[in-house]
Amino acid sequence: MLQIQAIKILVLCVTAAFLAALWTPALTHFLYKYKLWRKEPRKKTIDGKPAPVFYNLHKKREVKVPRLGGLLIWLTTIFVAFLFAGLARISNSFWLQKLNFLSRNQTWLPLATLVAAGLLGLGDDILQIFGKGKYAGGGIRFTRRLLIVLMIGVVGAWWFYSKLGWHTLHIPGNGDLEIGFWYLPLFVIVVLACWAGGVIDGIDGLAGGVFATMFGAFSIIAFSQMQYNLASFCAVLAGTILAFLWFNIPPARFYMGETGMIGLTSTLAVVAFLTDSLLVLPIIGGLLVIEAGSVILQLFSKKVFGKKIFLCAPIHHHLEAKGWSPAKITMRFWLIGMLLAVVGVAVRLLG
Repeated sequence: MLQIQAIKILVLCVTAAFLAALWTPALTHFLYKYKLWRKEPRKKTIDGKPAPVFYNLHKKREVKVPRLGGLLIWLTTIFVAFLFAGLARISNSFWLQKLNFLSRNQTWLPLATLVAAGLLGLGDDILQIFGKGKYAGGGIRFTRRLLIVLMIGVVGAWWFYSKLGWHTLHIPGNGDLEIGFWYLPLFVIVVLACWAGGVIDGIDGLAGGVFATMFGAFSIIAFSQMQYNLASFCAVLAGTILAFLWFNIPPARFYMGETGMIGLTSTLAVVAFLTDSLLVLPIIGGLLVIEAGSVILQLFSKKVFGKKIFLCAPIHHHLEAKGWSPAKITMRFWLIGMLLAVVGVAVRLLG
């Protein structure tokens, strides 16, 4: 039985990667045909101050390279999910039945989160491309994006607490801790924290490798809990991200954009709760913590002390400004991400 489930997960991962790679030329043709790229890098930071270091790092890199690459990830995931669900309904084939991973208690919520957050990011990307909106460089205003992500978190929290009856926090090696109503604000905070970690995007190949590793790690955790459909969902996401990464390594054919980043970070939070792995999320997603933390420290230092800690935040741009090559930063972040994922999975399996 375990062998069959393992085969299911691996087959779905490879199938998703293959299908994503298959339609990438059509997607990129569309993106280039309609010139769906940002006309110039943003010139201001999140607090509205000039960002000359960031601008100089990106003024050549972002020219005529489309955004919206994240569409490849979540549209392919949706297609694979409903493809095998449909085939399972019209066929009695054993394997087609097994490859269906749509289930109400395991995959409907993360899939819905992926779509909802992906659509939010899509709207932001489109406004940035056409330079619309009052946000620096175009896009949905920060406070509005924050509010929408907050709403996604509130809906998810309500679903977990009221519909699924979740109200405990698992402590690896020690058992479950009853937290009752506090589960609701905790869920919302984690969704917002993961979204903040989306600042890891910005160098060719960086985000793709990191997120493929994280969803691969949660696929292993879900498998160990016999949540085979959820493990399959994570594997499908990892497969589509790997296909995206094939075209995103330098020189990038396209960028993930907010439609990918917001979708993936929000879904990551939901998957962490579904696997009851909240306390290892900061380990597996350690790079997101570091990246978001560097931005928070930078803003705090500028506000309180009137000076910057980093040449440019998040920290991977600081390293760029220090003279590290983008490839060096990407490779080392990938390695760190893999080590953190191994540690996080090991800690979670203590439970």
